[in-house]
Amino acid sequence: MSIRFDTARFEAAYGTAEQLPESTTPEVAFAGRSNVGKSSLINRLCSRKALARTSSQPGKTANINFYEADGIRLVDLPGYGFAKVSQKERQRWADPIAGYFDQDRSFNLVVALVDIRHDAQKLDVQMLDFLRETELPFVVVLTKADKLSRPKQDQQASRLAKQFDIPRTQMIITSAEKNLGIDSLRRRIEEACL
Repeated sequence: MSIRFDTARFEAAYGTAEQLPESTTPEVAFAGRSNVGKSSLINRLCSRKALARTSSQPGKTANINFYEADGIRLVDLPGYGFAKVSQKERQRWADPIAGYFDQDRSFNLVVALVDIRHDAQKLDVQMLDFLRETELPFVVVLTKADKLSRPKQDQQASRLAKQFDIPRTQMIITSAEKNLGIDSLRRRIEEACL
């Protein structure tokens, strides 16, 4: 069995967790910092150019966006931790993320996105701690790998695995730009949902 990711379509966007529809199908949530490349990854995953809106301005996704693909839901959570917004605005993004995870939903997989070029950031560590504490199934997807050489990618992935205290097998090195690791991510999603 495989999921036809290329059938993905935008379902709806919600500004607050209270507005979210009931969870009736397997869900895969995408979480990460504001400029980690979430939209680009979702577009590449679904072989689409503009399914998820990308922007050169980090932190554009302030809503929870739902996409449907072959009977599963891809849930694009607001990016967190972008410095150029007010504390109030940051809270407005944090509330839907917390609200989403507080609900009784079909959490098949959480895709935690981390920029491979940087050491573990405090907010990423907090997100992974939260996923571990709540025992949600997750995979860490390292983005923007095309910006590093292959040896540097492996070196940085091992370093991050140590910093996050997770096995290296729980990470996938990706590049939306070069299509790197996308098939591995699709397989991981299929294993979690089918």
